[in-house]
Amino acid sequence: MSISEMGVEGRPVPELDPVSKHYWEATTRGELLVQECPSCGTRQFYPRALCKMCAKTPEWLKTAGRGKVHTFSIVRQNGNEPFKQWLPYAVVVVELEEGPRIMGNLVGSDVDDVHIGMEVSVDFVPLTDQASLPFWRATAPAVSDG
Repeated sequence: MSISEMGVEGRPVPELDPVSKHYWEATTRGELLVQECPSCGTRQFYPRALCKMCAKTPEWLKTAGRGKVHTFSIVRQNGNEPFKQWLPYAVVVVELEEGPRIMGNLVGSDVDDVHIGMEVSVDFVPLTDQASLPFWRATAPAVSDG
């Protein structure tokens, strides 16, 4: 299923609170951010006011927007709008190259091709003027020179 087929119509719109505002604003620029603690180095996602390890104030880190599928679920039944129009669809938890894990829909691949370790990259679809939704799509593995 493609992003245009998956769409954003009817999806919940995030509330831009002081903690998540920078994350959502970055999505409109096509950037995927996670938080990194300047004190202990912990990287975390979802946005929080404090580091989950040492309770210091985290900073924002721009990621490469790439990772591997850590786990996934194929949704084949969902009677709720707007989700029932997209059946079947894949929900993936992606382990980013930078460490944290983030959940989203996988698009552009047959759901039967999804597998743990699948290399993916982020793609954004505008939801509002202040937020875009991250979707994931399979990427070809890098070819080595040697």
